[in-house]
Amino acid sequence: MNRIQKNWTALFATNFLGVFNDNFLKHCIIFISITWCLPSWLSQSQLISIVAAALVLPYLFLSPLAGRFAMKYSKQSVLRFCKLLEISILSLVCVAFYFMWVWLAVFCVLMMGILSCIYSPSKYGLIRDIEGQKGVSFGSGVFETMAFLGILIGTVAASYLSDHYRLWAILALFIGLAILGYLSSRQIKVVELPEEKDNLGTINPIRFLIDSYRYASKHKYINSAVFGASIFWLVGGVIQMNMVIHCVKTLGTSNTVAGLVMCCAAIGIALGCTAAGVLAKKGVRPEMIPIGLLGMIISLTAIIFFNPPVYICAFLVFCLAFMGGIFEVPCMALVQNANLGRKLGDMIGYLNFVTFIFVLIGTGLFSMTTLLTKDNSLAVFSVLLVICSLTLLYYAVKYPEFFIGRKSTSFPEEKKSSKITDL
Repeated sequence: MNRIQKNWTALFATNFLGVFNDNFLKHCIIFISITWCLPSWLSQSQLISIVAAALVLPYLFLSPLAGRFAMKYSKQSVLRFCKLLEISILSLVCVAFYFMWVWLAVFCVLMMGILSCIYSPSKYGLIRDIEGQKGVSFGSGVFETMAFLGILIGTVAASYLSDHYRLWAILALFIGLAILGYLSSRQIKVVELPEEKDNLGTINPIRFLIDSYRYASKHKYINSAVFGASIFWLVGGVIQMNMVIHCVKTLGTSNTVAGLVMCCAAIGIALGCTAAGVLAKKGVRPEMIPIGLLGMIISLTAIIFFNPPVYICAFLVFCLAFMGGIFEVPCMALVQNANLGRKLGDMIGYLNFVTFIFVLIGTGLFSMTTLLTKDNSLAVFSVLLVICSLTLLYYAVKYPEFFIGRKSTSFPEEKKSSKITDL
């Protein structure tokens, strides 16, 4: 295995393990802590919203700082340091589960969200550093695939262990995989562009958002790509929350079956991301954006109007997720492929900021819709259908060339320094 392959493997493994721990922790709280002594006002729907918000809130305040870290310091060092801290946080999670302290568990989710936010621009920025411009679509596709495999396996593990509760197994997974994540991050050794010491910009969230929007406006497609990726995560986050309610309360399944249906979504996204990366080859294919959106709209329409039994529902969720992957990868690749140099760190921070504003909006929409409709999961799917339809209309008006096909978009490749940075 050559150096490039080793770096890809280590980066993908690090991403998978980090996402697994986030989702395993999140769903263990959702599925298991509901049996603990909780306040009377805290329903499972509201607990889902609180846990989801705890992972999102750090991105609204710390994304500018995270982008600065990715510009000012070695991205590899930032990633490794955060993965080391993750071990201690998950040790605290073990205490929360042992004593059944739900608020300590939620606090740990918040801390995991902070770490994920801080190293996210560095993690995503390493995609371009490994193989340059020609690896952007492949790296983005497989990177997202590993993320959703982490969601998949983390969700399955949490749902299974909630029905077959073994505290020792949960604690072992928390600690063991955190250690593996740190060890895999140390295997990444790439040539980075020189660190940016000047013109780092502001860490004020509002000013950062405004400045980043203006800077991105100078590069064609970046703001629209950020918008598209943010819509994808809004829809994905709401579906993940809604499937628990839809399966258990609407379809009458167990937690294990609900977890398996959510796995169909994770598998669909993973395969969709992989397919998009493979089909794009060494370019970027923005015409995949409306294709993915149209597939999502068709799948949502079938779920809403036919309300099928669990097996057909799982298939439609898979199709919805697969087309979501087709939609999301070209959005990410357009950002990665732009000629930004070290400023890519700021743009990834900007992408994260906007994405999790949308995720928080999605969490609010889910909470409000379930509250007003008494946990009507089909009403939640209807809200998502409206969002996807409006997004398709936006691209049809702003970028009609996406609908008639165009050649792959390419940008000049950045020069790299010859220095390999290591912690």
